[in-house]
Amino acid sequence: MLTPLDDEFFMKKALEEARTAFDKGEIPVGVVVAVKNKIIARGHNLTEILNDVTAHAEMQAITAAANYLGGKYLRDCTMYVTLEPCQMCAGALYWSQLSKLVYAANDLQRGYRTMGAQLHPKTQVKSGILEKEASELLKRFFVQKRNLN
Repeated sequence: MLTPLDDEFFMKKALEEARTAFDKGEIPVGVVVAVKNKIIARGHNLTEILNDVTAHAEMQAITAAANYLGGKYLRDCTMYVTLEPCQMCAGALYWSQLSKLVYAANDLQRGYRTMGAQLHPKTQVKSGILEKEASELLKRFFVQKRNLN
């Protein structure tokens, strides 16, 4: 029998994806989707590389998880993301019927809660897991970006 892995374990994996985005010059947001203690999808922001405003980490992971599962619904899945999803991603998560969302840092300017977006009524939400690490990576990215301009 598998020992349940904790939220911090999976959030560390999402932070690895965020660091990959950082290294590519993307806003450092990373995500993993897990079901039954297994990571079935990973993603990070690709908006600059793909020149696509919809290429957020969550959107990449929703598509990858749906492909893995062979269906569009992410029931019984947990998404771990380093930043609170925006309203676009929240809408996609709503339609995917994600069971649980765990995010690290709040996005007080563009997060789904600030923008008035909603998740599916059955989606459980937990926040603040490794918030400091995720916030520091985001701050470092934007300081670096300002210094280059």
